[in-house]
Order: sequence, then C-alpha cells, then structure tokens
Amino acid sequence: MSIQFQSSVLFVQDIAASCNFYETLLDQEVDMDFGPNIGFKGGFAIWQIDHAAQIIHESLANGEGQLGRKNLELYFETPDIEAAWNRLLDADVWALHPLREQPWGQRVFRVYDPDGHIVEVGEPMPAVIHRFLEQALTPEAVAERTGMPLQIVQQIATGIK
Repeated sequence: MSIQFQSSVLFVQDIAASCNFYETLLDQEVDMDFGPNIGFKGGFAIWQIDHAAQIIHESLANGEGQLGRKNLELYFETPDIEAAWNRLLDADVWALHPLREQPWGQRVFRVYDPDGHIVEVGEPMPAVIHRFLEQALTPEAVAERTGMPLQIVQQIATGIK
C-alpha cells in the first residue's frame, strides 16, 4: 500500500471572494472548479465551509468562528517580491507584517486571505543566494548567512542543477 499527499484544502466563507484573492492577487490558476470546491494548479484547494460541513460532518453548521485561526500558513514564492507586496498593498489586503528580511536573508511578507488564513510570499532561495553573491559575499559567507550547504550555494552560483 502507498499513501501519497495530494493537496491541502482551506475552508472558506465566500468561495468567490477567496478564489478571486488567490487568482487575482497571487496569480494562482484554477485547475478544477466544482462550484463549492476549487482546486488550484499549485496543489491546494478551497472549499465553501457550509458545503464542507454538510459533506464531512453531515450538518448544516456554517463553521463560523473556526476559520483563520492563525495556525496554518500557505507559502508562495516570487522573484519579484516588491511587485507582489505592492499589488497586495494596493488591494488593501490585511497585512500581518510588511516586506522584511528573515534571519536567513530571504525577504518575505505575510498577509491574511479573506478568511484570515496566513499567506506568506517569499523570494526563492536561489534569488537570495544570487543577491548575496552580487553584494560580493563569498560562497562560504553566503552559506553561513543563509544556512544553506556550501555545495548548494556553489551549484546555484554556477547554474548547475
């Protein structure tokens, strides 16, 4: 027997608003749209809470008060972190914190989706490594700063996969 992970699912109050958030602001592409359940090509899905409660719990509970409990985070990456931050800022999205550098050098920001789920957007680690190398840090210094193995830093620096 083999069990493989397939997807994470977020329960949402308003499927249209949540779909719009992920499509418009985070460039996610819908893979399958079943109305109250929408799967994105990125490997996660959203499910209308009242529909989910009926299917899973066989009740009409709307799940109010149970969404966005600050105990789950979806993580996305973009090489254009400033543009992503500005897009979400312009859309008046509720920010958990602005664009900032993490201790390992990666620039990230975190916002809340329409249901209060935490969404993190960060720059890819290869971009972080290239940024540090462009600042004249040695590969050894970059490995130390990022916590990445020196071999990985060297592979990224030379373009070897």
